Amino acid sequence: MSKLSNTHLPQDVTIKAQRLAEFSDHQQVWEYRHPASGLHALIAVHDTTLGPALGGCRMWAYESTAHALSDALRLSRGMTYKAALAGVALGGGKAVILGDPKTQKTAPLFHAFGAMIEALDGLYITAEDVGTSVRDMDWIAETTAHVTGTSRDGGDPSPMTALGVYEGIRAAVRHRLGSTELSGVTVAVQGLGHVGRALCERLATDGTDLIVADVNPDAVKFAVDELGATAERADRIHAVPADVFAPCALGAVLDDETVPALRSAIVAGSANNQLAQDRHDEELHRRGILYAPDYVINAGGLISVAHAVVGEDASDSKAWSAVCRIGAVLSEIFDRAEAEGQSPGAIADQLAIERIARHRRGA
Repeated sequence: MSKLSNTHLPQDVTIKAQRLAEFSDHQQVWEYRHPASGLHALIAVHDTTLGPALGGCRMWAYESTAHALSDALRLSRGMTYKAALAGVALGGGKAVILGDPKTQKTAPLFHAFGAMIEALDGLYITAEDVGTSVRDMDWIAETTAHVTGTSRDGGDPSPMTALGVYEGIRAAVRHRLGSTELSGVTVAVQGLGHVGRALCERLATDGTDLIVADVNPDAVKFAVDELGATAERADRIHAVPADVFAPCALGAVLDDETVPALRSAIVAGSANNQLAQDRHDEELHRRGILYAPDYVINAGGLISVAHAVVGEDASDSKAWSAVCRIGAVLSEIFDRAEAEGQSPGAIADQLAIERIARHRRGA
């Protein structure tokens, strides 16, 4: 177990490290407060069997520390499984910073956060996530080397994430609809941030019928004016008739209210933790809706970042080919799920756990 090295930390900090009984599969969780910069952050390391824990830094105005902790724990476990199925030598972790990303970002805050990462001596590597940017990664890099996605090593991984989701949608459409083309397929995209917009641009090129929603009216206007999309209310996009529902905003969008309202044959999008609870995967399966497990389909960013971690170009042909294989991985999951009468989410978990177990055995 790696411990925080106080030699890397400012003196005026409060650190709380804990194991949580309800999340006994996590290696460690740290809560970190630095009053001088206003930083309040959590880092969760789930599993480092395959390598150091990599996971993005999310900045969000959480309702409470408990909500932030729950997010960090679920996301870090998802990163472990994502890395396992992506075939990269990394474990799973996640960081969250409690604060408004629109008003509370400062260089000192990210410098302090970088010092916390540096104190973990390589156990955790951070990257961009919701609410953070390449500029923020550059600030973090001024106090730690354990960061990627900076302006010097590939920058924003969103285009590669969008590429993987695009390949995943193609695989899901082939499996569920029996079509090798996306022309005329209706895709309802929830969220037009970096990934959602890039995904829509790819889909529009293929002649996909796009329905879009976002809380940012300018993002919706771009999709309508430039990509020929149809706009829908953000709180209704999940319920519109479509072939594919693509959640590309925040997580927990598939819950007791939205799952029964779905009118799509496929759920395949980039958002992390799309299922409010694990049982919603089985509910989608019972309804005959094909679900592309989020940590499989959205692994493109991780794959590109993993290449940067080992000093390779995150956008070269090797990384590109690895991201394009996401469709093949999903096809394997869909086929096995159908053959065994299980949900794709259950099969994906099994495959990830199997790979980690083989590594522990040295196989």
